[in-house]
Amino acid sequence: MDRHIPFAGLHNFRDLGGYTTTDGRRVSPGRLYRSDSLGKLAPGTPDWDRFLSLGIGTVIDLRHPWEIDARGRIPEHPSVTYHNLSIEHRPYDQAALGPDIDPGPYLAERFMEVAEDGTKEIRRALELVADAARSATPLVFHCASGKDRTGELAALILTLVGVDEATVIEDFSLTELAASALLAEWTARNDGRTPDWPGFGRAPEAVMRLFLTALKARYGSVEGYVEQALSMNARDLAATLRAHLLEAPPAAWPPLTLRPATDADAPALVRLRDTAALWQLARGIDQWKPGEKDEAHFRTRVREGEVWLAHAGDRLTGAYELWWTDPAAWGPRPPDAGYIHRLMTVPHTTPPGTGRALLDHAESRIRAMGRPYGRLDCLSANPRLRAYYESAGYTVVGEQPAKRDGTGSPYAVTLMEKRLGRPGAAPTSPVGLG
Repeated sequence: MDRHIPFAGLHNFRDLGGYTTTDGRRVSPGRLYRSDSLGKLAPGTPDWDRFLSLGIGTVIDLRHPWEIDARGRIPEHPSVTYHNLSIEHRPYDQAALGPDIDPGPYLAERFMEVAEDGTKEIRRALELVADAARSATPLVFHCASGKDRTGELAALILTLVGVDEATVIEDFSLTELAASALLAEWTARNDGRTPDWPGFGRAPEAVMRLFLTALKARYGSVEGYVEQALSMNARDLAATLRAHLLEAPPAAWPPLTLRPATDADAPALVRLRDTAALWQLARGIDQWKPGEKDEAHFRTRVREGEVWLAHAGDRLTGAYELWWTDPAAWGPRPPDAGYIHRLMTVPHTTPPGTGRALLDHAESRIRAMGRPYGRLDCLSANPRLRAYYESAGYTVVGEQPAKRDGTGSPYAVTLMEKRLGRPGAAPTSPVGLG
């Protein structure tokens, strides 16, 4: 599930459904959305038809009234109730900030300012979310880019329903996937100029991490903030949101099917990898960075090796690359192995066991080539990933202290290997071939 719902004119419209809570339930899909400015919608367009098809009954616009005057609001429609709640009381121009300003601490400080200045509006927004939840009416909240004011409200809601902090941070950082489009939109509005601030439109995980740390330092918890600053009953509010916005995870999932990737799949593979990178960074795993692998990389891998995509029903759920040589990590070797790279799954909405099914499928491809070993490497500083592969039967056989892959400085990786079964043996997981 790609959280960004595609629109021609909206770049950061996302479903908050599918996130798992600490008690094992999940946020119901199709109930709560966040977005960039809905003032870009216009009646009679495919975007407007798509928006109406979502059944959204409540819109919360977090922008200043002067922003609405300049850029417009969502068109009036009998099915939509509109509320303007400007939670930011002291406006500022991000595009004009100096290049030396670090987005993390700067924006986190602004978030705290909004949290304490905008208490009346934030309280009302949470009341509207609770009302929509009780009536099972889908709701969307938005600001200009769907990043800061929208991200702050999303963090409060997700925390109150029981989503863990790492996922709250990850949700904020997903604006990174829309950053280039938001920047292009600003440039088009401003005679081709580029913002002075390199952080414009960006959403590094440090922003939300620092904000939540500061909020907890001052109020003890998000619930403490709701009680002390908003004068709301946090327990009752959380209970209402959880009762009406959460559901049990699916009891059954569509079967996985795999097919070889083509050049046309390169954009989806880039997006999948960048999404996985943001998941890692939100959890303190410093291995992948968004933007490191472009479409040309995946087209090269399709041409020189194998790339496979996994789907559950019609949804992309994962992918992996299979190489037949890997001298950067393993040096010159006889043709006795397949090298598994970039095994990726879609966070939060992938069927359980998808990663292992992809690994099994890769091993079956290696066996089919008559090669007795599956090999892979993982960042030496990532013990969690190493433990995952060890549980799948891989053993550590060495270290490469200075692997280079053309994207930056050399880095250390742990080399892992597994002796596979006889050639032609079937994969151990029920995976179909598309």
